[in-house]
Amino acid sequence: MSAKRSIFEEVGEGEAKRPEPQGGMIDAGRGGARGAIRAWLMVLFALVVIMIAVGGLTRLTDSGLSITEWRPLTGAIPPLSEADWEAEFALYQQIPEFQIQNSWMGLHDFKVIYWWEWGHRQLGRVIGLVWAVGFLGFLAARKVPTGWTGRLALLGALGGVQGAVGWWMVSSGLEGSMVDVASYRLATHLGLAFVILGFIAWYVFLLGREERELLQARRGKEAKLFGLSTGLLHFAFLQILIGALVAGIDAGRSYTDWPLMGGQIIPPDPLMLEPAWRNLFENPGLVQFIHRVTGYLLLAFGVVVWLRGRRSAHAATRAAFGGAFIALLAQIVLGIVTVLYAAPWQVAIVHQLLAVALFVLILRARFLSLYPKASSIRGSA
Repeated sequence: MSAKRSIFEEVGEGEAKRPEPQGGMIDAGRGGARGAIRAWLMVLFALVVIMIAVGGLTRLTDSGLSITEWRPLTGAIPPLSEADWEAEFALYQQIPEFQIQNSWMGLHDFKVIYWWEWGHRQLGRVIGLVWAVGFLGFLAARKVPTGWTGRLALLGALGGVQGAVGWWMVSSGLEGSMVDVASYRLATHLGLAFVILGFIAWYVFLLGREERELLQARRGKEAKLFGLSTGLLHFAFLQILIGALVAGIDAGRSYTDWPLMGGQIIPPDPLMLEPAWRNLFENPGLVQFIHRVTGYLLLAFGVVVWLRGRRSAHAATRAAFGGAFIALLAQIVLGIVTVLYAAPWQVAIVHQLLAVALFVLILRARFLSLYPKASSIRGSA
């Protein structure tokens, strides 16, 4: 039985004190090494960008078919002796690209294109290794934030699919009378690279802010602007895919005048191939024409989105849409320069890298329209 209490004793005196409520309860249990994972993802992002650039240079140097076998593990070891080089060269001599286009090549010339493709594949292995070490390391240390295991595993799965798609692309140029890979397979390969890049960038944006801040920011979502930026992102992605079709058949060198093509609006013989659908993938004039028209439409839509973005109540969001629009203008101008100079590799690779920058900047603007950063009256974040 409890002891009697004095009438002069304060209510609650002597009782155990209740714990004070702690802040940051939304983040409790989510923990994890958010900063370290974000840094790891930024490394992966940089490696994927380099991979896209090296892939573009591999195509521009006509090196993509120099390795005719897919050996995910043993292929990491290059030829180590003269006999090994001769064996690799003999395999290359059996494919249409050598027999039709490169029969002049000697072993020294073959080594140049071999190293480009080997480097491209080796970089893919490095990316896979960096992902595996990071993912398994964070998982073993139990540092993956709640809800993030599936997201990080998705990146590895997409990377594995990308490797298979890469071989599917290369195999299209090893038979028949093909001297290049199929353009639609090249577009699939590049498109998946941008999908992976987009996921990584989005995750980096998310991990850059605390969960409670994201939940609070979500209440201020600018739905109209988010929808427009989503449409612009998809439109830019479509243009990137069409650009890959252009690159796959060297359509950028077919007409080097602008704004006309061969002195007219629509290039000559737009439907010269049978059946007609082949022209959408294999007719250089028509493919370049579609790429140009899509670019004009993308610019027009970009103006609409930019004007709407300028009306955002948040300074960071306005700046993000302004940056994306500047990148779009630069990409349009560079695309015209690429055509006028018949797509030299130096200009073509910058055009491809600027497409990466444009894609990520649009994605960032979309992120900020979904999770706006509140500003004070003075406009400071």
